[in-house]
Amino acid sequence: MENQKVFNRGFVVLGAILIQLALGAIYAWSVFTPTLKAEGWSSENTQWVFAVGLASFALFMVFAGKKLTTWGPRTLAWTGGIILGIGYLLAGILGGTSFIALLILIGLVGGAGIGFAYVVPIAVGMRWFPDKKGMITGLAVAGFGFGAMLWVKLAGSWGHLIENAGLSTTFIIYGVAFAAMVIVGGLWMKFPPAGWKPAGYEEKQGNGNAAAQPKKDFSSSEMLRKPQFYLIFLTFVFSAGAGLMSIGLMKLYPMQALMESGISETAASAIAGTAMAVFFSLANGLGRIVWGMLSDKLGRKLSIILMTAIQGVTVILFTYMAGTEVLLYVGATLIGFNFGGNFALFPTITADTFGAKNVGQNYPFVFLAYGVGGIFGPILGGKMGDLNNFALAFTISGIAVLIGTVLILFVKAPKE
Repeated sequence: MENQKVFNRGFVVLGAILIQLALGAIYAWSVFTPTLKAEGWSSENTQWVFAVGLASFALFMVFAGKKLTTWGPRTLAWTGGIILGIGYLLAGILGGTSFIALLILIGLVGGAGIGFAYVVPIAVGMRWFPDKKGMITGLAVAGFGFGAMLWVKLAGSWGHLIENAGLSTTFIIYGVAFAAMVIVGGLWMKFPPAGWKPAGYEEKQGNGNAAAQPKKDFSSSEMLRKPQFYLIFLTFVFSAGAGLMSIGLMKLYPMQALMESGISETAASAIAGTAMAVFFSLANGLGRIVWGMLSDKLGRKLSIILMTAIQGVTVILFTYMAGTEVLLYVGATLIGFNFGGNFALFPTITADTFGAKNVGQNYPFVFLAYGVGGIFGPILGGKMGDLNNFALAFTISGIAVLIGTVLILFVKAPKE
């Protein structure tokens, strides 16, 4: 069935990007935190909503992976989009500033919606692009990073939604937009026919990756009994935790550091906002594409080693960069670029190590690392922020990422 004329696989890319643009809402949370702090929220409370959203995202993604084959990718994506939209819509209707309401509706419910839909473009994309798994995964999740910039800027300096319409109305608008985008993108989410492959494609046994094209496709229960899973999992925990902590603090910490260096509060807010919404977010999206494409050439294992080593050093050095505008932009770009790479490299190393056929069921278990990192990273940042010691949080996180660099060195092809 080579190159059977059944479907233009380019539509899969378009649908994946539309879905992921909406799902990137979770990274836009930092744009709401200054308004919530003005309403009396503590730094720790703002990070609790973010952390619950990340944990819910990861946990519900495991459930979604199990339902992928029975529900089908299109239904699964639509379910996630509707749940995400309802969470934000109800948060706005209920006023938009209640800690308990936002913790449940944006954290728990919104995170669940993202978890349902997120696995779909990855699993579908790898089936349609077995010849370019790194590239297609990078493209499929790039929208997640670019979505953060879109929603941050619409709420802030581009659309001034929070300023002109208020927090509750902004949540309502976003809820409708998120649901609509996922529903449209989901139209193209379907698997290719059994036996289909692109013209000229031949399965390769090893392509420079740690465990490219294993001889068998491991089930989730088999994967969970392999040490390779835990090495990959812990590396992802440390790398994701550092990046997620950085996202949560990318507005608050640079604002404080810039003001301490003599810059006015208004200017510091603008500079920090640009660092997050432009430099971090653009690099986050580009990192997913570039690291994915590089991994098709360099191999997944070497790519993760390079990415985490650069990230660990940058996160540690960020404490010296945050108070200077140019260095802040450089630091935000590097952290965003390498953070984005996680979402192209860990799905593909999962497929290369345990088989591409079951990646839709297996990757959600690996992705639980993102939820673990999403709890410890942001909460660490919030607690250190309340103690006025953001620098220690970045130093601890950077060291953890470098430990992950060492762990991934030990990943070998699993035995059947």
